Amino acid sequence: MKIINEKGKLFGIINVVDLVILIVVIAVLGAIAWQLFGPQINNAVSPQVDLTAEVVIIGTPPRLLEEIERQDLVGEKLVAGNEYMNATITDVWFEDYIVQAIRDDGIIVDALDPSKKDVVIEIKTKVAKDTPSPKIGSQELRAGRTFIVKTQTFECSGTIRRVEIGE
Repeated sequence: MKIINEKGKLFGIINVVDLVILIVVIAVLGAIAWQLFGPQINNAVSPQVDLTAEVVIIGTPPRLLEEIERQDLVGEKLVAGNEYMNATITDVWFEDYIVQAIRDDGIIVDALDPSKKDVVIEIKTKVAKDTPSPKIGSQELRAGRTFIVKTQTFECSGTIRRVEIGE
């Protein structure tokens, strides 16, 4: 028995061209189904829990502080690439920026910077309960890492100070 007979049928059952078209249609339908039902499948397999992260922009100059106050970032969704993420800024506050200064006698002391502040941005999102690598977009969320806080109208790099994953 030949694999493709004189009529061009595979194993004498189906035309090769028809088989290729059938495979392409099944692949397209599978991709559409995954786009529609993939998140629900992921949620069913691994339930989502709340994640809270604090990002600190250290030593922010006065002009940027004024812009952050003007924009009132609370409630803004984070952006990655050209898409909104399932992450929202829930709080923004300023803290004193402490610098080290050398006194005349050579002793190093902590001093309060008169114009700069640290900006703390609290971000909330949902992640899979058992994830070993919590992320927002492509950025991993771990204390000590650099994180780019990006909204539709604001972008600045900071350091993640705290990450808390709920139960």
